[in-house]
Amino acid sequence: MIKTHSRPFAVALTLLATMLIAPMVNAQVQANAQTKPIRLIVPYAAGGPIDITARALAEQVKNTLGPVIIDNRPGAGGNIGADAVAKATPDGLTIGIAATATHAVNPWLYRKMPYNAATDFAPITQMLRVPNVLVMNADTAKRLNINSLNDLIAYAKAHPAQLNYGSGGNGSAGHLAGEMFKARAGIFALHIPYNGGNPAQLALLSAQVDFNFDNLATAAPNIRSGKLKALAVTTLQRSPALPDVPPLADTFKGFAIDTWWGLVAPAGTPKAEVDRLNQAFVMALNAPETKARFATLLAEPVPTTPQDFAAFMHGELKKYEGLVKASGAQVD
Repeated sequence: MIKTHSRPFAVALTLLATMLIAPMVNAQVQANAQTKPIRLIVPYAAGGPIDITARALAEQVKNTLGPVIIDNRPGAGGNIGADAVAKATPDGLTIGIAATATHAVNPWLYRKMPYNAATDFAPITQMLRVPNVLVMNADTAKRLNINSLNDLIAYAKAHPAQLNYGSGGNGSAGHLAGEMFKARAGIFALHIPYNGGNPAQLALLSAQVDFNFDNLATAAPNIRSGKLKALAVTTLQRSPALPDVPPLADTFKGFAIDTWWGLVAPAGTPKAEVDRLNQAFVMALNAPETKARFATLLAEPVPTTPQDFAAFMHGELKKYEGLVKASGAQVD
């Protein structure tokens, strides 16, 4: 019978097993960390353009980032959802949507803000922009013999205080675009706020108001059907969706009020995580199937670097400061 030194032998086997198993365990831990879901907070209700595009991108990046779960947090003009992003752990596992309202308008519109739009976020990439469009009820335009932007301005000057326009509410993009237009054109039109974009559009379609600045995605069906007449878009260049409609910037240099949104993380998120997220989402935004999907919403993908998106949002925040203050709009 052969004797063995059982205790030393057992110790050696244990050490060998540890050396073999440890790398496997570490690899499994890393794999689990990489597949942990990312939460994407959308500060608006499900079903709208921002929510639809967020879900489309989440589907596109699942092979590179793993599952991305959409968390809708509507309320307070987007402030509730944006605040949830600002206060989340900065580990790259919680990101959110930054939009014109949450990061450019609301900081000047609301007397008290739960977050600082300039410092509480780490920009990842801009996602999309959608033009706004100056539209008239087609029957009203025909009755007043208005066929162009210059015709509208001339009519307003010849008939002071006789025109009005609607919007989705005080401080909305439509309201601010209207005030900017009035100031640049030197005309007056009474602002009539409605409780949301849909009621404002219905008021225009029923000729209760004379013109609106509406989101192109929602106005396009009625433009195509001939119920609304498009006079100008609010982008610096013509929109591919309305190539025959000139931009207001052709008449008023620099006039630009787009609806835009993008992706942000909480401030303090490591740069490596921000860069990883940027790479995945930019790739998704550049994918042909993504562009085709967003084209149906008349939304233009605008993938950027984190630095470029930060500079863009800073410029938008400064631009809307003057617009909101000039409009007199305020929310307590």
